[in-house]
Amino acid sequence: MRNKAEALFRARQDEICAELEALDGNTFREDLWTRDEGGGGRTRVIQEGGFFEKAGVNVSAVFGPMPKEVLESAQGRGVDLGGDGAEFFATGISLVLHPHNPHAPTIHANYRYFEVERAEGDKVWWFGGGTDLTPNFLVEKDVREFHGKLKSVCDAHDLEFYPKYKAWCDRYFHIPHREEARGVGGIFFDNLADRSADDLYSFVADCSATIMPSVMPIYERQKDKPFNEEEREWQLLRRGRYVEFNLVYDRGTSFGLRTKGRTESILMSLPLTARWEYDHQVAADSPAGRLVEVLREPRDWVGSM
Repeated sequence: MRNKAEALFRARQDEICAELEALDGNTFREDLWTRDEGGGGRTRVIQEGGFFEKAGVNVSAVFGPMPKEVLESAQGRGVDLGGDGAEFFATGISLVLHPHNPHAPTIHANYRYFEVERAEGDKVWWFGGGTDLTPNFLVEKDVREFHGKLKSVCDAHDLEFYPKYKAWCDRYFHIPHREEARGVGGIFFDNLADRSADDLYSFVADCSATIMPSVMPIYERQKDKPFNEEEREWQLLRRGRYVEFNLVYDRGTSFGLRTKGRTESILMSLPLTARWEYDHQVAADSPAGRLVEVLREPRDWVGSM
């Protein structure tokens, strides 16, 4: 399964990058990297492109002794990895797209397979991942269509998946110190091992194949929309929230840094530019205020279609 999952993620990276290059008009810079403790990856980035201010698509496959901090984190989430002496393998694809245009949302996706050989000799494995949308302005048609596509792929595997993983996404991408969500959600799951590995592989394969169909129609509608300096400044403030979540709360960022992954690849998710203003306020009836209202109280987007 580790070989099968890694091959899937590498193929997805190629497919996604080809589509993004066609949209942006520029080619990705590619960096191949290795990790001293074992494994490596392939990072692709467009910076200051035609459509994207920054776009990154990363694939990695790393292995070696399980770091103590990661072992403790997994056990804290209810995953029994035994004790010291565990060996891990992790492979995944991660994608973050930050467009120039404030009306075009940021999208994040990450899908992964994790395997641990415990000191006792047996193995523990699971799948995780998700796709979520972070707009700067609320366009309900975009958000509803985005969630609708995710629901369709979930429903094809289990009717309980979408409501469960949508709620999980809302909880995970919450910024406690701001009392708001990072974006308008999507789906998120972790530690999935409650059915056969082949079944879950198929689910993750279908989810990862839905990344581009879920966002490309939005980008096509929003890419040429005019914007002013006030809208650009609001975009930079929202990106500041994105940075706060990724550096303070995101488990993937923490895992990568603690397992001595490539720092540039781990932090590729951060936007090229961001802004922080002291005690910034927005009017409740403004476009910015309407977005903040949704971020403070997640909606049932599909139910309102």
